[in-house]
Amino acid sequence: MNNLRRLKLRHLETFVEVSRQSSVSRAAEMLHLTQPAVTRTIRELEEICGQRLIEKDGRGIRITHYGEVFLRHAGSSLASARNGINALSQLNHTDGPMVRVGALPTVAASLIPRAVKAFLGTGLRNRLHIVSGENLVLLEQLRNGELDLVMGRLPAPENMQGLVFEPHYRERVVFAVDKDHPLAGKAQVKVSEMDAFPVLLPSAASIIRPFVDRLFIEHGIPDPKQVVETVSDSFGRAFTQQYQAIWVISRGVIAREIESGQFTELPIDTRATVGSVGLNMRAGETLDGAAQCFAEILMSLSEQQASGNTTI
Repeated sequence: MNNLRRLKLRHLETFVEVSRQSSVSRAAEMLHLTQPAVTRTIRELEEICGQRLIEKDGRGIRITHYGEVFLRHAGSSLASARNGINALSQLNHTDGPMVRVGALPTVAASLIPRAVKAFLGTGLRNRLHIVSGENLVLLEQLRNGELDLVMGRLPAPENMQGLVFEPHYRERVVFAVDKDHPLAGKAQVKVSEMDAFPVLLPSAASIIRPFVDRLFIEHGIPDPKQVVETVSDSFGRAFTQQYQAIWVISRGVIAREIESGQFTELPIDTRATVGSVGLNMRAGETLDGAAQCFAEILMSLSEQQASGNTTI
């Protein structure tokens, strides 16, 4: 362990260059060092590793078996360090690439605003472009390169072509009403009591609609008599407050209203609707520095949220 602390980036850089050139003198020339300096660095590295990495071969040199093993790791470590430096350099550009984020309603009103505030606090100058909408639309924009990442519920397998999903936390669907609603505060709610009120449901194309449909079947709830399908959280809030509606929606969309007491959950067991919320990204592609920074902020905030309540 003490020897490992002696390992420096110059050891890796020198060894990789000597291996690439198969010559100490040519490596010294490429590194703008003297030949004795390169030789001394290699000897220090061999002492740290406890193995001979390079040996003479006639008038030249060759990499030993131990050297070949170490080279695979040294090369990748050096490349990662250089990539990190390049990423930091990109973050300093005042006109860096825009970070384009798609947000499903479940996070657009809660997690995303906090992530944006944290991102602006980093000092990065990259502009943010935040859009919200239906799952299929956002995923198609992500697939086409119009968005860098999409935050929301885990999509159905058939919608994941060319994409990868990184889970962050879990949440459920709730039946919510305004605090002044006739059903608010009841310990039990009969199915028949719900018939007297309009019901807001997620649209057929939304990611949580299959969960809601199964939940209605599970609880023996017939199709509501007055149905409005919507994915608009602003309309949902206004209509629920003003017209005694029952809003069937992901809890994350209205977490603030529930915490403030403006909305309340009806006593209906919705544990069967719990699902993963996280980041959708294009498979096989690496986010640029600013987009990666935003993704890491989302991960950190999600971890904080999950530690408070894993099934919000």
